[in-house]
Amino acid sequence: MNDFPFKTALNASTLFPFELDIPRQVEVAAAAGFEGIELWLKDITAYADAGGSLEQLRTQIADAGLTVANAIGFFPWADADDTTREHGFVQAEREIELLAALGCVAVAAPPFGSVAGITLEAMAGHFARLVELGRRIGVEPYLEFWGRAPRLSRLSEAVYVALESGVTGAKLLLDPFHMYVGGSQLSAVSYLQGDMIGIVHVNDYPAHPERATITDAERRFPGEGIAPSRELARLLYRAGYRGYLSLELFVNDYGAASALDVARRGREALLATYRVEMSGE
Repeated sequence: MNDFPFKTALNASTLFPFELDIPRQVEVAAAAGFEGIELWLKDITAYADAGGSLEQLRTQIADAGLTVANAIGFFPWADADDTTREHGFVQAEREIELLAALGCVAVAAPPFGSVAGITLEAMAGHFARLVELGRRIGVEPYLEFWGRAPRLSRLSEAVYVALESGVTGAKLLLDPFHMYVGGSQLSAVSYLQGDMIGIVHVNDYPAHPERATITDAERRFPGEGIAPSRELARLLYRAGYRGYLSLELFVNDYGAASALDVARRGREALLATYRVEMSGE
């Protein structure tokens, strides 16, 4: 029979056009039926700076039946400049402590900053340091590759960095848009074990604009483009992954649709597109 073996999450970027604060983002995600939410550190910081209580927010999230599955932040943990990188680790510690206070279990670690002049081996060492910091506080960094980054742009590079880091249980963040833009082969997912994957961002993309010029704003709802979503779902399932698929879009304008309309549409598209044939179980 057809079934959906994963958990659903909503990345708050999908709701950016509506300019919602975090409490409202949580309300929308819960009302749409998601199990998890990915928050952005810029929103968490804005909430806290405005006098918001992280303890109250944590309670609201739990009462809504949601898990903060991951957070999106931008600290230059792998920057080629020593001073910038050290500042990045100070920023990372401060922000990871905020996430721990919210009960967030993970934080994305993309190749943010100036990384063109750094080797993958050096990056692996910095990632090991970041994981040690995060685990000490109670938040797991997920190594993320960006398709247009000058370094760490492909899944194969992310796997290499994770292995070279020597970190036991290192986890990756996968995203079909970045796989497409960076030229990663979908078949590479078959080399992963499920426990190597921290979270999977889901989205789709059209054939035009072409790979070389497409931007995040062209991302589409799952099933509305050319992404090999069903094959990706099958590979994830075969790898043993049963974690979150998180809808991450960067659409600038949804027209007359409300935030809840968008969230519900996204969840329905996610469920329909990432179903897996499980009859052989």
